[in-house]
Amino acid sequence: MFWIIVAVLLWGFLHSFLASLRVKEWSQQAFGLQLIRFYRLVYNFFAGISFLAVLALLFFVPDHPLYLVPLPWSLFMVAGEILAAVTLLIGFRQTNAWEFIGIQQIEKGDCPSQLTTSGLYRIVRHPLYTAGLVFIWLVPLMTTNILAINIALTIYVAIGASFEERKLLREFGQDYADYCAVTPMFIPLIKGNKNRRESS
Repeated sequence: MFWIIVAVLLWGFLHSFLASLRVKEWSQQAFGLQLIRFYRLVYNFFAGISFLAVLALLFFVPDHPLYLVPLPWSLFMVAGEILAAVTLLIGFRQTNAWEFIGIQQIEKGDCPSQLTTSGLYRIVRHPLYTAGLVFIWLVPLMTTNILAINIALTIYVAIGASFEERKLLREFGQDYADYCAVTPMFIPLIKGNKNRRESS
């Protein structure tokens, strides 16, 4: 269980580090404008492959069942997971899917990003993170390895979102600060974010 948590957190650190503006700027200086078009696509490919390597640990680390939610409650949990998956797809589309994957950058170059505050982003600032956390914690069958993955991913989301918000504040300035002041971070219906308002 310990090594699974460590592996996920190391993956999360590398994932956030490679997504930082500083690394992207360094890569642009090192590889030039032509190759930097592929940065996002290569970044996503590497993130996916490396996370599959982390998940492979589940087959090597001893696992033990913790609980299995009985019927009919497990059906409600699965329904919640389906709703979370649909929310992920909707949020993914609202973020400009081709840009998110990295295809648009290859075709048109690295265009300035636009701040999305409509749709799901009117409810929370990070709907993909919220839906992802709901999905992993509603699993009806919990084992020690699944619990380790869930704990590590939750820690990563909390820390990674904080770094992402700093990046977005640098990128969009006062517009993002104003958005933070009226839109909750993860949990709907909780207006604003006190710490973010004070820091802005």
